[in-house]
Amino acid sequence: MSSGETNDERRIAIVGAGISGLLACKHAIEKGFKPVVFEARNNVGGVWSNTIHSTKLQSPKDYFQFSDFPWPESVSETFPDHNRVLDYITSYACRFDLFPLINFNSKVVSINYVSSEDTSCWSMWGGSGEPFHAHGKWDVVVQDALRPMEAPKVYEVDFVILCIGKFSDLPNVPQFPISKGPNAFKGEVIHSMEYAAMDKVEAQKLVENKRVTVVGFRKSALDIAAQIAQTNGDKYPCTLLFRRVHWAASENLVRFTFGNLNRFSELMIHRPYESLILWFLAFSLSPLRWIFSKLVECYLKWKYPLKKYDMVPDHSFLRQIRSCMLMMLPQNFYERVKEGSLVLKKSAGTLGFYENGLLLANDETVHLETDVVIFATGYKSDEKISNIFTSVEFKKCITASSAPFYRECIHPRIPQLAILGYSESPATLFTFELRSKWLAHFLVGEFRLPSVRRMEEDVERWEKNGRRYSHEDYKRACVGAQLQIHCNDQLCKDMGCKPRRKKWFLPELFSPYHPADYADL
Repeated sequence: MSSGETNDERRIAIVGAGISGLLACKHAIEKGFKPVVFEARNNVGGVWSNTIHSTKLQSPKDYFQFSDFPWPESVSETFPDHNRVLDYITSYACRFDLFPLINFNSKVVSINYVSSEDTSCWSMWGGSGEPFHAHGKWDVVVQDALRPMEAPKVYEVDFVILCIGKFSDLPNVPQFPISKGPNAFKGEVIHSMEYAAMDKVEAQKLVENKRVTVVGFRKSALDIAAQIAQTNGDKYPCTLLFRRVHWAASENLVRFTFGNLNRFSELMIHRPYESLILWFLAFSLSPLRWIFSKLVECYLKWKYPLKKYDMVPDHSFLRQIRSCMLMMLPQNFYERVKEGSLVLKKSAGTLGFYENGLLLANDETVHLETDVVIFATGYKSDEKISNIFTSVEFKKCITASSAPFYRECIHPRIPQLAILGYSESPATLFTFELRSKWLAHFLVGEFRLPSVRRMEEDVERWEKNGRRYSHEDYKRACVGAQLQIHCNDQLCKDMGCKPRRKKWFLPELFSPYHPADYADL
């Protein structure tokens, strides 16, 4: 770090004003920086500002909470709807006066690292393991979303924090042969992203009194299908088309699961760098994991008619949790199935279009007549992140590896940049806030990063540990899903803070951790 510059003279660009962007901004301000935030939309909140009408929190609000800004007492629900969540996020931005630092309708189209040195030969991250380098800058190219014909502006900054999230902007849509693609279909084909962008009236007009097929079986697919079934009833049933069934929990089960996310439950999970004692404990306690998983599966089979509708997944409940796929079933979901307004259809074969609907090719071709097809098939999150880089090498850093980021926010080969809002966990806000605090401590030089080699060895160990449990469902964004407290301990140690946040032994071992436990970091 050059000796003459103070924190408020360091130029930090934050890309995105969703939850992670607001957190990064707030904690950078607390450390004396004056970051500039670029947001492509005209409001804060990220995906919460543009979501499906029936969406609500998937984690209890006590876990989806800013550590220093509790939910208002007027919000009594355990799982508030998206309007209340957006109001809460907006209130946070107002409370800490973040709006003056946000440039709305400012889309970052690319970022380019400019250095007078050869960064490929650096043994330390950024050349020194510190956040800033005297001979390295980022050029951030920003387009005015309201004036797309104008030339973009270029901002030179010392550090970039990417907070562009995973679930927006670049939809993942299946590829089709030309003869069997959407062009062969006379109806309408959209992605759930487009459906979420519609207001309530527009969305209802799209599907009302029409045969709709929703493709997918993640949370957005279930929400959209249930919402359309409620709108159209059994006269125009909605078809939910999917390849693979996943466990979907009730609200009570989600509350119970979160209540058991404590240090004792983490002792049942192997972790990188574990001692012989921890290895033995994880090995000895592993039957408890299996028992818990089977009890949950039995409960779900009892509560919902899974066997009746052939909806029993072929994988365990815990394996799904490790892959960040804890979903809450929409209310009255199977009642809609029973009344005939929602049709469940599993198809493991290839998918195509014809004039009047979809072609399902299994052992034999099945024609599924429909008027509207909505793909709720996720997003290309890695490609979305890589596309923002001008450098081909930096693009490859993102797409050519399945290893997680160091501390789930730093890539060992990309200097002076952090990625927040990418890692997944049972409670994402909780995860983002701890990393925002960690990053703020790093930016003021309270610790250095290890060598590039050591960071790469670390992420490789985490990848190996993640694949041990998730197998083919492994996702690098989910490596810490069942070890959130342990990951928080690592961050606390880096920051020089006490990892154990409870007052005495029993709560430390058996009580769940909440955001408020880390409020004073």
